[in-house]
Amino acid sequence: MTIAFAFIHFLFSIVVTVYKAIRPLLFALNPEHSHNITLAATALAGNLGVMDCVLPSRVEDTVELMGLQFANRVGLAAGLDKDARCMQGMQALGFGFLEVGTVTPLAQPGNPEPRMFRLTEQQAIINRMGFNNDGLESMLERLEKLRRNPLQVPLGINLGKNKSTPADRAIDDYLQGLDAAFELADYITINLSSPNTPGLRDMQFGEPLDALLLALSERRARLIDQYGDYTPLLVKLAPDMSTEDLLRVSDRLVHFGMDGVIATNTTIDRSLVSDSPHANEAGGLSGSVLYERSTAVVASLAQHLKGALVIVGVGGISSGDDAVGKMAAGADLVQIYSGLIYQGPGLVRECAQAIKEGSPW
Repeated sequence: MTIAFAFIHFLFSIVVTVYKAIRPLLFALNPEHSHNITLAATALAGNLGVMDCVLPSRVEDTVELMGLQFANRVGLAAGLDKDARCMQGMQALGFGFLEVGTVTPLAQPGNPEPRMFRLTEQQAIINRMGFNNDGLESMLERLEKLRRNPLQVPLGINLGKNKSTPADRAIDDYLQGLDAAFELADYITINLSSPNTPGLRDMQFGEPLDALLLALSERRARLIDQYGDYTPLLVKLAPDMSTEDLLRVSDRLVHFGMDGVIATNTTIDRSLVSDSPHANEAGGLSGSVLYERSTAVVASLAQHLKGALVIVGVGGISSGDDAVGKMAAGADLVQIYSGLIYQGPGLVRECAQAIKEGSPW
């Protein structure tokens, strides 16, 4: 073991130990309040450069996909940093890429509180946040400022529609988001799979899906001509559709020139947490209990698509072994969120290192 490696291992152990020490305090708070406090602290530490001084260096495991250089294959899933407030801090945790949002054209408060619930025994979370965010304009102002101190990893922007936008105008919201985010994002994700916006998941199927994908494809072609640059488009899908529907949807993504698929969003299935006191809470379920289902979706997509789309595996990753399992199922990249809450920031490095040391992908 080299001195440098020993020092990195020492720093890594400190990070893990500190999080284990403060986690009971955070878990004693209302989940959403704890979330907001953690984000504020991460944003402050990142902006001050404090995290760069105490965290071990990022695992370098560069891969090129969709024309982008990913520092490693482990990314931050959308939903944690909705408004792009703590990107420098999140980058310092060692992620190979970051995804912010979901952001909607107009600011919206989301659903009434309480709207986030911990299922600690199952290492799971139920949320019905409802795309609470400060809106596109606010996020774009932060991203413009970021150009003075740019990120070292790719940045994805996850787009949604406003709750108040009727279904027959939903495409307008996504096109507005695409126009605004195109030049500032390294890639853009279209979120059609949150269970917390009424009617949103209906856009994953049939004519509504085709109409949206056609509009996105045509608008992107115009934006490419305007800016002379290419921005990949990915679509985030739900884990609750049948395999037949899943493969049919993936074929439409290929047909309309999408670059990737994120599998998966949260589930509305409660069968694995039926004994939890929060099992009947409305919202999307994430965490360890989602691992098998989301990984099965990744495997089905990989077998069917045979490389036609980049697959980002997300759902239930709580260890390095889980991350390797997603890759073995056919993912090209992985993302984490709920596991970060339960396992702490050390999970990022653990997953990146496990993937790097695994079989060639």
